[in-house]
Amino acid sequence: MADQPALLEELHRLRARVPQLTGALAASVDGLVLAHDTPGVEPEGLAALTAAALGVAIRTTDATGRGELRELLLRGHLGYVATYAAGAHAVLTLLAQDRVNVGRLHLEGRRAGARIGELVDTAAPAPARPAVRPAPRTRTARTSASPAAGPTTTTTTPRSTTPRTTTES
Repeated sequence: MADQPALLEELHRLRARVPQLTGALAASVDGLVLAHDTPGVEPEGLAALTAAALGVAIRTTDATGRGELRELLLRGHLGYVATYAAGAHAVLTLLAQDRVNVGRLHLEGRRAGARIGELVDTAAPAPARPAVRPAPRTRTARTSASPAAGPTTTTTTPRSTTPRTTTES
């Protein structure tokens, strides 16, 4: 997919620029390890978990109208896990100590993600154009509950029909 030595070199340079990093992983969006520098952490497991978290994060940004996912930050009491978009085919996941400067983590993570994205995207084959246009997307039902009136569900159907509102008791 991409030049693994070049990806590994980028991960090493990133860890040198941010001393509080304890690990760095470049993975495909479907959870395959491309390159890693993750002492003490199983890279295949981290790549799989990153892909799972990425799926949830993408759905969340889409459902909330926040646009295309750029990054995901998790914080535990012992440190951070930060995942950055790296082009169209890869992600960069960084592990950092709790005392890391989060602004610096984001700055360096975004820059390294862009460079890794360039390396991976230029090596990846261009996706085939679909023969048929995908069906238009529809919005999912939204539910809001009022303690006095009970739950109300609004279902939105395609634009050619009128939306229906139902109230459940």
